[in-house]
Amino acid sequence: MTNDPLGARAPRPAPQRRGSDDPHRPRYHFLPPSAWMNDPNGLIQWKGVYHLFYQYNPEGPRWGVPDWGHAVSRDLVYWTDLPTALTPTPGGADADGCWSGCAVDDDGVPTLVYTGVRDGVQAPCVAVSHDDLLSWEKHPGNPVIALPEPDVGSIMFRDHSVWRGADGLWYQLVGSGLRGQGGAVLLYRSSDLLRWEYLHPLYVGDHTRTEPVWTGAMWECPDFFPLDGRHVLVVSARDEERLHYGAYLVGEYGGRRYAPTTEGMLDAGGCYYAPQSFTDDLGRRIQFGWLWERRNSRAVEEAGWAGVMSLPRVLSLRPDGALAARPAPELAVLRGRRTSVDNLQVAADTNVSLRHVQGDCIEILARFDLGDAERCGLSVRRSPDGEEETIIGYDRAQGALYLDTRRSSQSPDVETDERRTALALEPGSPLELNVFLDRSVIELYATGGVCMSVRVYPTRADSQGVEAFSEGGSSVVLSLEVWEMGSIWEE
Repeated sequence: MTNDPLGARAPRPAPQRRGSDDPHRPRYHFLPPSAWMNDPNGLIQWKGVYHLFYQYNPEGPRWGVPDWGHAVSRDLVYWTDLPTALTPTPGGADADGCWSGCAVDDDGVPTLVYTGVRDGVQAPCVAVSHDDLLSWEKHPGNPVIALPEPDVGSIMFRDHSVWRGADGLWYQLVGSGLRGQGGAVLLYRSSDLLRWEYLHPLYVGDHTRTEPVWTGAMWECPDFFPLDGRHVLVVSARDEERLHYGAYLVGEYGGRRYAPTTEGMLDAGGCYYAPQSFTDDLGRRIQFGWLWERRNSRAVEEAGWAGVMSLPRVLSLRPDGALAARPAPELAVLRGRRTSVDNLQVAADTNVSLRHVQGDCIEILARFDLGDAERCGLSVRRSPDGEEETIIGYDRAQGALYLDTRRSSQSPDVETDERRTALALEPGSPLELNVFLDRSVIELYATGGVCMSVRVYPTRADSQGVEAFSEGGSSVVLSLEVWEMGSIWEE
């Protein structure tokens, strides 16, 4: 008998969330009812159902000893909460937390490989399900790898990417860092997911190099997978004290060796971390990431919740070898009332108010002819007097997309800045922006699959406007479509 977590019904929203009237709480991004969420874990599609596990502290909106939260969906849009999947076992290998990991199909047996922590020791653990991922049985011999190899010189040992090789054996990467060198992923192999043989570091970064992207002193949340004929390694780069961002490498994998040729940042907005991906039944590589808060702990405690899951992103490789991401097309089901504008002239050094376009839960699809403008783009979440706004723009001279949140909020509890990322446009090519506004979340997808995600917290209820701007010359909004976006929860 098959256990269907959604029953025989069509996809439906989960029950109403506490705090749904909170002006900063997203309406169409997934997050738990309350408390703390961070990394996506164990992403898998099983018997047609998408399963999203995530790091979860039910004790409150703060960092703590994590469980694994669990939600399911049939369409990547509407999610239903399920009971917590993993909780720490007192006295066990995960007594101090069930930390990040992945899910695999072991010949019909759903299996989780995750990091258990006890007394500061990080070690891989295994759990299996015999009822289609509804409940989990931890392996009595956990941890399945007790400690990293003593001569490796690693400075951490956590988080896992597991796959079955062409030889029928299982392979696993564990996130690490080598003293004095940089972030690293350590390669293991096994015949049964329980007994693991250490092979070697699959790849080691250089923490002294900053171009094309700094890959950090330590790597966590590794994700290794084939894509468009090559192999992609995604890591979350950090130093000992601070999380930074998700980075990717693209290259060739063979003979248990990896040779990357292209590197980059997954999302330059400063709020996207610990991403994980999986291959669905349509053969797409789909990625989720954690969108962290940019307000202080006092504001988070008052809100009663922290952390949001990104929208699902479909990954591909560009002709130049860079990794590209686009929003999953299933999200179009949320589109409601549509407003459009064509061939809007934006004179030099002016803002043009789009009077019929406003909102904090909308999707925008815009195409710009740069004309002779030095900079052009959109101002969103804008108050009528411009006192609050977030600017999404393109700088022609620098060949850079930028996201400026320095006037996004008047609250002293909020961190703001300007972020930039390279975006080379061919002469005469339009700038394309696909923007998702969801209260405190802005996800931006631009020409070529370039991504920037940020959190904003306007204080004014009238910070709902959208304007087009042009600086140092004129530009043209060739087309602009805006949809009101529905909620994924019952309200």
